[in-house]
Amino acid sequence: IIKTQIKGLLVFKGEKFNDNRGYFREVLIEKTVKRKFKFNVVSMSKKNVIRGLHLQEREPQAKFISVVKGKIIDVAVDIRKNSRTYGKHFKIVLSDKNCKSLYIPEGFAHAYYSYDKKNIVYYKLTNFYKPKFESGINLLDKDLKINWPNRKFNISKKDKNLKSFQHFFENYGYL
Repeated sequence: IIKTQIKGLLVFKGEKFNDNRGYFREVLIEKTVKRKFKFNVVSMSKKNVIRGLHLQEREPQAKFISVVKGKIIDVAVDIRKNSRTYGKHFKIVLSDKNCKSLYIPEGFAHAYYSYDKKNIVYYKLTNFYKPKFESGINLLDKDLKINWPNRKFNISKKDKNLKSFQHFFENYGYL
C-alpha cells in the first residue's frame, strides 16, 4: 500500500502470478482498507474514451478501482472543503500489467481516460448507485489543471455538459 500526497487516497500494488494457463491476481483484501464494499461494477471502454468527473452528492461512495484488461489514466479530485488539498487532483496509470489499484475515499470526484482498444475497469463501491444524487464536475475545467493525454477523445454528452469546479464550489461546497 502506497500513501499519496492526498490524505486517504491510497495506491495498491498488486501481484500477478503467471503460469502456462494464464495468471491469478488478488484485487482487494477488505481488511487492508477497513471498509465494507456493497456494490461492484464493471465498465468497458474503447480507446480514447474519457469518463467523469463523477460523484454522488448524497450517500457518497468510496471506490476501489482496478483494471482487469487494458490501461487507463485514473484521476481523483479532492472535493472535501476542509481538506488542505481541496481542488487538487491525483493522477495515476492503472493497467492489467502494472497490477496497481486505487482506493478513493468519499469526498472525491472521479474520472478516467482509456488508452487501449479495450479497457475493462472493475470498481468496488461502499454505497449503491443513486441516480437522483448523481453529479459531477467538467473534466476539462481549466481550474483543475488536469493534463489529459489526448484532446481528441470520446466523451458522453452528459459528461461534456457537467458544470465547472467553481460552480460546484459555489453550489455545494463539499460532500
